[in-house]
Amino acid sequence: MSDLYSQTTDGIAVTVQPIFLPDQSRPAEGKFVWAYHVRIENKGQETVQLLRRTWRITDARGRTQTVHGDGVVGAQPVLAPGEAFEYTSGTPLETPSGFMTGAYHMIRVGAGGTGAGEAFDIAIPAFSLDSPQEARRMH
Repeated sequence: MSDLYSQTTDGIAVTVQPIFLPDQSRPAEGKFVWAYHVRIENKGQETVQLLRRTWRITDARGRTQTVHGDGVVGAQPVLAPGEAFEYTSGTPLETPSGFMTGAYHMIRVGAGGTGAGEAFDIAIPAFSLDSPQEARRMH
């Protein structure tokens, strides 16, 4: 089982579980693929909506790619207090390891709450992408 990475910002908990996909990877060709399962849970007191995302994906050589986009997996979920949204996505790398981190760009919504309309960012915890090819080789 792979590791879980969690971080809470402004009452919004983000938990990520990366999973190496050997069936989609071709190590001999420099292609390593991971899925990552994300759970976003509103532990706060206000309804929020996820509008956009920013990811920073860094490979083992230190090359970083920044990806911006609307929503996640085609959705811009609205989360009332106590609600959660889960999705799975993926990323390829040219190296057998790396890491990802980022932010969700949110807005407070709801029936005239004091912060309604306020934009804020939620941290996505940095998480490690490790393939079996990288794991503790014996020489």
